Amino acid sequence: MGATWDFPKGLGERSVVLRPEEGHRLEMGQPRQRDCESAEGGAHTGPNPTDRAKSGTKRHILTDAKGIPLGLVLSGANVHDKWMALPTLKDAARHALGSQKQPVHCCLDKGYDYADVEKGIRARGIVPHIRRRGEPTVVGCVRGKPRRWVVERTNSWHNRFRALLIRWERKATHYLALCQLACALIILGQTRS
Repeated sequence: MGATWDFPKGLGERSVVLRPEEGHRLEMGQPRQRDCESAEGGAHTGPNPTDRAKSGTKRHILTDAKGIPLGLVLSGANVHDKWMALPTLKDAARHALGSQKQPVHCCLDKGYDYADVEKGIRARGIVPHIRRRGEPTVVGCVRGKPRRWVVERTNSWHNRFRALLIRWERKATHYLALCQLACALIILGQTRS
């Protein structure tokens, strides 16, 4: 039926090729996946601690009080939130327009309750509102203002885009571009309403 092909070491034993071995111009070399980022899981992926260690990506999003995304950073699913808090603030500052003022307050959940995160936020002139570990859960609004659910709603808006719900892109830059496009569409939808 076809000729056999010996793959380089580490790529399997033998495979059937449907074209002759002798010098055909379409002859197969090494499989392409070996050279791309996804052969080892790709950049900004890591074993998901909640999904049987499958490879996954985490989106860290900074929003304003209305849920409009201001900053977005990608990391592996196994990276703790505290390590990405300051890079997310830095990304928001990098994309801010010149006329936009610096935020005054930053509301964070218990995953960011670490001294170095709080110190880094204060160094930027922002007042952190961080829920403390071991503190009882507050149900509903805090002093009449909704806080945490705003970010969860923005995450839900991102998940409405099918290309973002499951990461199929091999390169992290492609997935980041899709996330940024989704952010732009969310901003456009919120400014129209």
